[in-house]
Amino acid sequence: MKQSTRTIYGMDWRVFVFFAIAVIAAACLNLIPDQMIGGIAVMFTLGIIFGEIGEKIPFWNKYCGGGAILAFLGCGVLVYTNCMPVNIIKVSKGWMSTYNFLNVFICFLVVGSLLGLDRKLLIKSSVLYLPALLASLAGAALLGVLGGMLFGISPAEIITAYVLPIMGGGAGAGAIPMAQVYQDVTGKDSSAYLSFALAILAVANIVAVAFAILLDNVGRVLPGLTGRGQLVRQPEAQRKAEELVEEEEESELTMDDIAAAIFLAGGFFVLATLVAKKILPSVFGVAIPNFAYLIIFAALANILDLIPVRTKAACQKVQQFCASKLVWVQMAGCGITLIDFNQMMSVLSPENLLMCVLIVLGCVLGSGLFGYLVGFYPIESSITAGLCMANMGGAGDLAVLGAAKRMELMSYAQISSRIGGAIVLLVGSFIFQFL
Repeated sequence: MKQSTRTIYGMDWRVFVFFAIAVIAAACLNLIPDQMIGGIAVMFTLGIIFGEIGEKIPFWNKYCGGGAILAFLGCGVLVYTNCMPVNIIKVSKGWMSTYNFLNVFICFLVVGSLLGLDRKLLIKSSVLYLPALLASLAGAALLGVLGGMLFGISPAEIITAYVLPIMGGGAGAGAIPMAQVYQDVTGKDSSAYLSFALAILAVANIVAVAFAILLDNVGRVLPGLTGRGQLVRQPEAQRKAEELVEEEEESELTMDDIAAAIFLAGGFFVLATLVAKKILPSVFGVAIPNFAYLIIFAALANILDLIPVRTKAACQKVQQFCASKLVWVQMAGCGITLIDFNQMMSVLSPENLLMCVLIVLGCVLGSGLFGYLVGFYPIESSITAGLCMANMGGAGDLAVLGAAKRMELMSYAQISSRIGGAIVLLVGSFIFQFL
């Protein structure tokens, strides 16, 4: 076939259209296999369609998050309006949960970004990042309490019912265990608490995505506030020199290097799971998730220079592939499985919406200001230490970073969701004692 001048996702547009029609037809006839290969066909089709459209809509492509956000919201709307074939929903949920490609995606991003960081910058950011999380939590609590005063809501209710669920690291690792802690400490039934917590978290997640889009646009207008995906501030000349070295390293990579990088990411994940499940499952009574250990092990491997340069460069290449070519795909999956408009509508009053906006704004300001003072780019600090604390965990991190166009920050986002979420659980267990 003669090469067409128009391409979609790197392929001749006619090739994509043919197979997209075949996939959609199979879905409508309930013929998509509930397997990884079926998930690939469906998720790529949805992601590419919405992504390509989102990147070509004027204004939306620059100021509203582009293809990633259209894939996220578009798929969510189709599910909400019952326009999404049941077969596609089933396979999409399998892609995100049963096949758990979300873990694969996050694992590649985390390992690649951590091993790709300069060792000195990694050490500096590691020391100062946890205080940035505390600054984010403090900012969220402060603005939340001030907002509660406008509506006559007590500070205790604001902290326990709004701030802690929103800042707790998502649903599975945040709101749900938070409700259990609430029941264990207070002796009260947790069902009402959990129902409201999940609903308010869903609203806050959308607000966080909106703020991510806003911060990306602020970075375009005020480039001095952003590191374009880099957290720690450094001289422009040094950054360009490092980018040149990276390009030279990547140009020499072979298929063997890429295969080694994929194995290394899997090895880190299994090692982290082993430690989280059997060796050291908790610290001071708080369960430590495997992704927290994954971050620690990958960071230590880089700091101690345990991984060969070529393998680190290959890991970074895999990370770049995921960040650039799989974002639309994963965002489509998040839109189908993450957004529950019915749940959001149950608490979507002007009062609750404003409270969510104030809490998210507080974590943005707290983390951004602290980050600037300690040598971080304020926009990157606000996105990672701020917005990635106020979302729905791993899938929420993906939505926020996709909206901000900074997928390379996934390692810091996971620190916020996993380790930051554990910190919030500890804070919650202390505060609940006074209720």
